Amino acid sequence: MFLDRLVNLVTGLGTSKDKRYSTAFQLNLVTQDELDAAHRSDWLARKVVDIIPADMLRKMRLWQAEKDQIEALEKAEKALGLQFKVKSALQLSRLYGGAGIVMGVRGAESGKELKPDTVRKGDLQYIHVLSRYELSAGGEMIRDIESPWYGEPEYYQVTTTGNQPLRIHPSRVVRFDGAPILNRDAQTDGWGDSVLQVVYDAIQNAASSQEHVAAMIPEAKIDVIHVPGLSDQLSTQEGTTRLTNRFQLAQTIKGMFGFTLLEGNGVDEGEVWHQKTMNFAHFPDLLQNFLQVASGAADIPVTRLLGQSPAGMSATGESDLKNYYDNIAAQRDNDLTHRLARLDEVLIRSALGSRDPSIHYAWPSLWQQEPQELAEIEVSRATAVEKIAATGLVPSRALAAALTNSMIDSGQWPGLEQGLEEFEEETGDFDPDAGRGDVEEDPSGIADAAPRTLYVRRNVVNADEIIAWAKDQGLLTTLAPESLHVTIAFSRKAVDWMKTGQPWQEEIVIPAGGARLIEKFGEATVLLFNSSELSWRHEEIKRAGATWDHPEYQPHITVTYSNPFEIKSLEAYQGQIVLGPEVFEEVDEDWLAGVVER
Repeated sequence: MFLDRLVNLVTGLGTSKDKRYSTAFQLNLVTQDELDAAHRSDWLARKVVDIIPADMLRKMRLWQAEKDQIEALEKAEKALGLQFKVKSALQLSRLYGGAGIVMGVRGAESGKELKPDTVRKGDLQYIHVLSRYELSAGGEMIRDIESPWYGEPEYYQVTTTGNQPLRIHPSRVVRFDGAPILNRDAQTDGWGDSVLQVVYDAIQNAASSQEHVAAMIPEAKIDVIHVPGLSDQLSTQEGTTRLTNRFQLAQTIKGMFGFTLLEGNGVDEGEVWHQKTMNFAHFPDLLQNFLQVASGAADIPVTRLLGQSPAGMSATGESDLKNYYDNIAAQRDNDLTHRLARLDEVLIRSALGSRDPSIHYAWPSLWQQEPQELAEIEVSRATAVEKIAATGLVPSRALAAALTNSMIDSGQWPGLEQGLEEFEEETGDFDPDAGRGDVEEDPSGIADAAPRTLYVRRNVVNADEIIAWAKDQGLLTTLAPESLHVTIAFSRKAVDWMKTGQPWQEEIVIPAGGARLIEKFGEATVLLFNSSELSWRHEEIKRAGATWDHPEYQPHITVTYSNPFEIKSLEAYQGQIVLGPEVFEEVDEDWLAGVVER
């Protein structure tokens, strides 16, 4: 019995003389009346029960499906009041130890098993929330390991109007347990414990400590007067009346003039007055400790339970709240999602008429970020998209669709979805389903354009600035301003132009500075520069079937074909480069004959 414990026969430690020897845990179940009274009369008990369900359902789940499917599912959830009813079920289960959501399906008998495959569109007519005291577990607990209802009662029973019992099959009940009882033999009625069961003592201690301190406040400052011969004066009615009237008059004088009149100036010659005050210096810490114990027992941080700012140097409470929200997120993912699965199989079929296996949902984050943090996320997202686009590994339209969905789901771009729909209606150019695959072929064949050779360029908008730089370098002639351009594609192989996609920007601005070089390509003197947008666009056109005559693509502007100077004697142009919209033409094999220099 005393193995692995300290024993001291002199002090009695670990023996029958030890004051802890007879200490043992004892289960004292809190009754329904006590739970009701605590939830209705004590603010701390109410918060322990209500805060976590409120946080879990603060934001409803986000369905991942086609747009029309999402609209139908959200409409069905709203019609059923799902968000409010799941929150109510969680509250009841935490308070009483158990609750259930009963599904009402058209044309089905409540006592028989509900098979989701039989549910048709519009069959889910209602869902009702019942506590464990309204939805009692009936029959024996199912212990057949091969049964899908293992661990649940054979049936649930509800008393209807007229005291008529109604049996409900477990397949029609979404079950919520409060604090689960791990010992199945102790589950006498099939439900769990109230979450207040293990925190009840901590809540009582916190509440009683506040009451006791509040009762001491009127006694914090008391006037004490020593009256010589007090016992003799109180021994007669005349003396008692005279003493009472005297100090009533003294109290009146104190209220009027702010001082007390007494007889004599010492203990031996008359009354002596002094005040007795109570020191409350350590009471706040004591009250705080009781509340912290209750907070720990409820597994809710003090900053959330009490709604107060954290104390201490450099304390923000951010880590506590993040840990708490991580815990809430884990409960939603691991517990709530599992419990709602039974309802979702019915809800999806009732809302859509069938079950698309690709439909799923995700829970939004509970952590509310600061506007600056959100702005930084958007900047990082834009940078990541730009870098991904530069690799050319992801089709532009697919990347655009993913980025659009991400922006809509983030909630940081209100009106974006509606704006895209209006843009599509007005122009017909925007395809929200682009890049998703599974696009039906047009039987008319109109979508298949005749392949042809392809030459794509962007003309230089600020050509005069580049020509001015060339003149400063001593070049005698340059191409005409309208001839300065950047080639993006030059495919002698025929290509379907309609499969090359479209650029993200009508005009491209290459910022000043960066890597710039002057090189010779044959007889041409060219200005080399970098642009991820141009490189990405070049690769996208190549994936559409275009060819390129060189081993790699390097954005450049041809400045002149008549340069008498050594390349190393020229300093590269470092200013801004502005490129206009893309120009599509067929390849002209005799293009060099049309080059004009000035």
